[in-house]
Amino acid sequence: MRKSKLLMVLMLICSIGLAACEESEATKAAQKAAKSTPAPAAASTPAPAGAAASTPAAAPAQTDGYKEAPMLSKLVAAGTLKAVADRLPAKDDIMVEPVLEEVGQYGGDWKLPWKGPDDRWVVGQPTEEPLFRFSKDGSKVEPNVAKGYDVNKDSTEFTIYLRKGMKWSDGQPFTADDVLFYWEHMLTKETFGKKIYDAYYSVDPVSGEKALAKVTKVDDYTFKVTHKYPSVQFLERVAIDNKWFFAPAHFQKTILPEFVGEDKALEIAKKWGFADVKSFLVATGYYYWVNPQIPTLRAWVAKNDPNSDQFIMERNPYYWKVDKQGNQLPYIDRIVASKVQDPAQRVLGALAGNFNLLDFGFKDFTILKENEKKADFRVLQWSEPNWSSAGIQLNQTTEDPKMRKLFQDAKFREALSVAVDRKEISEIMTNGLGAAQQASVPEGLVGYQKSWGEQWSAYNPNRANQLLDELGLTTRDKNNFRLNADGSDVTLTVIEPGTDNMPFLELFKKYVEKIGLKVDIKIVDKGTHHDMTYANKVPITTENISLVNVAYRPDTLVPLRVLTPWSIGYGQYSQSGGKEGVKPEGDVAQIFEYWNKLKAASTKEEINKWGEEIIKLHQKNQWVIGYAGPTPKLIVASNKFHNVPKDLIFCDEFRSIGHGHPAQFFIK
Repeated sequence: MRKSKLLMVLMLICSIGLAACEESEATKAAQKAAKSTPAPAAASTPAPAGAAASTPAAAPAQTDGYKEAPMLSKLVAAGTLKAVADRLPAKDDIMVEPVLEEVGQYGGDWKLPWKGPDDRWVVGQPTEEPLFRFSKDGSKVEPNVAKGYDVNKDSTEFTIYLRKGMKWSDGQPFTADDVLFYWEHMLTKETFGKKIYDAYYSVDPVSGEKALAKVTKVDDYTFKVTHKYPSVQFLERVAIDNKWFFAPAHFQKTILPEFVGEDKALEIAKKWGFADVKSFLVATGYYYWVNPQIPTLRAWVAKNDPNSDQFIMERNPYYWKVDKQGNQLPYIDRIVASKVQDPAQRVLGALAGNFNLLDFGFKDFTILKENEKKADFRVLQWSEPNWSSAGIQLNQTTEDPKMRKLFQDAKFREALSVAVDRKEISEIMTNGLGAAQQASVPEGLVGYQKSWGEQWSAYNPNRANQLLDELGLTTRDKNNFRLNADGSDVTLTVIEPGTDNMPFLELFKKYVEKIGLKVDIKIVDKGTHHDMTYANKVPITTENISLVNVAYRPDTLVPLRVLTPWSIGYGQYSQSGGKEGVKPEGDVAQIFEYWNKLKAASTKEEINKWGEEIIKLHQKNQWVIGYAGPTPKLIVASNKFHNVPKDLIFCDEFRSIGHGHPAQFFIK
């Protein structure tokens, strides 16, 4: 109940009055100076979350000079670094990052665990600096790397303003040329292995035709994105799909085959330790933040080889944010990520004080809470927009045609649902805090349906057996396991990335085998699981559905690409333009129709309408089966760590811990 109320409060769209109350004086001052469209056009703009024009705070007028970390002052004194005022953007374009509790102090290391370069999002999400970021409650976006924006009346033209004098971490200017370079030479040419993101397509509301946007330079610090059709949620979609709508052109020109030639690019790739150009460009064009050679706009910059036992990121001397007193951020000197092999090392490291800010799943709640005082940390509970805390996904396009037919039958899914005692799952897996309910949208989020959590949730093995008999699975082998009508084996193969969910899977196996279905659980490493998913080799897995709003991030509910196990083949079909995978039919095809209507919507009300229709199809079909309700994400913070929010939404859309704006975290 507490979580539901919290989510409701967090996700309700702020009223104009509330927004005005929360608006800082610095923000008000900046908005007066913001570039904007004439008032009538702005006032009549359709209401994408973010409205017509927005600009964060400029540097406070009372600041006579800017301050910097001692480690940078030493470099300035030695003559190896420019003065802080010369490293920041123009005064009116410096971003003031609000501090949560108090102005911080410089120094210290943010110590956290990771598994090595393949675990790069551990440091990637909290250090990310998107063009636009989500507000605290997630109801709108606000400028970040961008200074502000204008949007025309029908949401077809977005003019985006950058910060004059802003610099990359190597001191080179950051301008609109870096945006245009990324668009023209990287994204549209797919040099880093990603298709052009959905954000950049608008949809004809009549024909459903998709049209690619045009990106043009206005001046050195202004660019324009023009859509053929209205794109009400363009900024939100960019904040989800393509957070960094830019790249350091001066660096990329030294490695891209288009500029250096294929032979030279291969030579460079091999010097970096890559066997081919393709994998090299993915690593340098997408996962760039772990490479110390690549300039960035982030608060911390990679300083050593990510394959080291300790990967270090150090403060960016050219970071473009300050606090309200003019102190250049970040406060913390370094991020130190120590390599761990066993998940247990994360808990032990936190208890021993080796890590001072990191997140945990709810299964570690008891041991962490019991050791709060002794280990001198606090356990914060952030909300997660999860549909469940224990459940399964059935791949509707699994390769075995007999199993696919079963998985696609609602009777089979209902049988698996009612065969399991959710009360036991809830007590054992969540200490009773995750309700004994079906996988469903949490209260307070778009698409919430009051009775959904009760669907197929009552423990009823007799009903389960009846449904399986109706499906023709009446023949049994000598071990009492059900067989297909032709006598062939029926085995539910669960392929799981790691052992974290084994306690739940053992319970699942116990109950499902009671109704005569054999369960085979196979554990593989995360990399193998990823590869098997993309190759459509995963019939069942425990991956959860977690999203704030289908309109923000549709991929787990709308199979636009290969991502979520329930729809792998459909994602292959969509991603390949029909050349691979399984053609969507029935309700899955209907999902795509609703998504196209959502994309073509001209108002936020229409967007919400079609988003809810998509979710209703998921409720009807229950492709994802849950056995226990959602639980909080645990944030463990040393008591010396400050400015860490007590309650936020922890989700990929908002960049997890990054949603707390880590540049303003500090250590006493």
